Amino acid sequence: MNKFYITTAIDYTNDTIHVGHAFQKILADVLARYNRAKLGKENVFFLTGTDEYGQKVEKAAIEAGVSAKEFVDKIAKSDQKQQDALNISYDRFIRTTDSDHQKVAQEIWKRVEKSGDIYLGDFRGLYCPGCEAYYTEQDLIGGKCPFHPTLEIKLITEKNFFFKWSKYQIFLIDHIEKNPYFVFPQNRRQEILAFAKTGIQDIPISRTSFTWGIPVPNHSGHFEYVWFDALTNYLTGVGFLEDPKKFKKFWPADIHILGKDNLRWHALLWPAMLKSAGIELPKTILVNGFLSLNGQKISKSIGNIIRPTDWVTKYSTDTVRYYLLRYTTTISDSDISEEKLKIAYNADLANGLGNLVARVAKLCEQNNINTSNAVNEFDPMMTKFLEDYKFNEALNHIWEEITVADKKINEEKPWELTGEKLTQVLEDLVKKIQHITFNLQPFLPQTAEKILKQFSGQIKSQPPLFPRI
Repeated sequence: MNKFYITTAIDYTNDTIHVGHAFQKILADVLARYNRAKLGKENVFFLTGTDEYGQKVEKAAIEAGVSAKEFVDKIAKSDQKQQDALNISYDRFIRTTDSDHQKVAQEIWKRVEKSGDIYLGDFRGLYCPGCEAYYTEQDLIGGKCPFHPTLEIKLITEKNFFFKWSKYQIFLIDHIEKNPYFVFPQNRRQEILAFAKTGIQDIPISRTSFTWGIPVPNHSGHFEYVWFDALTNYLTGVGFLEDPKKFKKFWPADIHILGKDNLRWHALLWPAMLKSAGIELPKTILVNGFLSLNGQKISKSIGNIIRPTDWVTKYSTDTVRYYLLRYTTTISDSDISEEKLKIAYNADLANGLGNLVARVAKLCEQNNINTSNAVNEFDPMMTKFLEDYKFNEALNHIWEEITVADKKINEEKPWELTGEKLTQVLEDLVKKIQHITFNLQPFLPQTAEKILKQFSGQIKSQPPLFPRI
């Protein structure tokens, strides 16, 4: 049976997600909707959620003066609200504090331990509290984490349990080299291969300096390192222990989509954990680019945080989805701004798609056109673009068709026609709009639904889809 299982990175609950985090969720949502249309809703599973344990979260809760559980409950609810505002069609919003997830995280620990890949040792090394990750001197830039340059790198000394990550170095290199799409795009694949070949070191996977975490099975006082816990959410989400039939249907994951700051853990630690536990590896790790805002990194310290709801309430859900999908590139960093969003809204949505739909609907209403919708498959070009993760090029293609439809109206001048010729021109335009709209469904689902409903049966004018601003 054909199936499709896609996941996003789960977001830390030290703060509510911003538009940069949401970009990744929109990308995943497009792929989920596209595959539902092809394979059927029952054969697609889309997982997203929140990463709720670890020292960073514990510290944020203390600063807020509440318990860690109260803190993560609030942030998880807020994150879910942000995703819902963007019409993200997840099948499960997982939280690592969910009871079934704790069972899975502990079961994977037991399996890895049974494989002889966990041992107790003394750790002394560099730690970034922002990434909740361990680094070497070579990883740092000017003594700072490349992703959190404002945070102080800490020297940690602890007695921890270690994972024999180094044992899997040759396996990991071999797997990445033999599977060219295991890490995508290719520059990220080469980057992670180069890192793996420099030598993978064993990693501490328990902590004793905080208590907000999943307890290590049978080892009191130790709590699972946040990455060793969080990565297993991809198993929990499709019923690893709770629903074996569902797990068998959907695992392995077809796509893990995540940011470049999470690549090392997903491309090297995660497959090593799975290999040790005797579980099949995911198929593709898709690394999305970062978004900047007006040329600056989106950062709480800079004070330029934009939540998805900030833009959705002003411009609509599909406007934000459209702008972020068409005017960025999936695999490269992109710069966005509210001013550019407004320009795209007026030029592409109000004067483009919205105007085309309004013109044709008015002509059809005036001439009593009644139609059915026979379009039920994607344009082959759309399939190619989406399967290559070129979301912006897919939308470019759709807007080229909108331009062609506008040109047809201007050339054919249906307002000057009568009889059979007029009917034929209008029916051709209706088919073109239906074709455009079917292809548009994964990107702008609310708008597509409105148009398909309007252009089925007796066609009538409706309020503007995108009133000019």
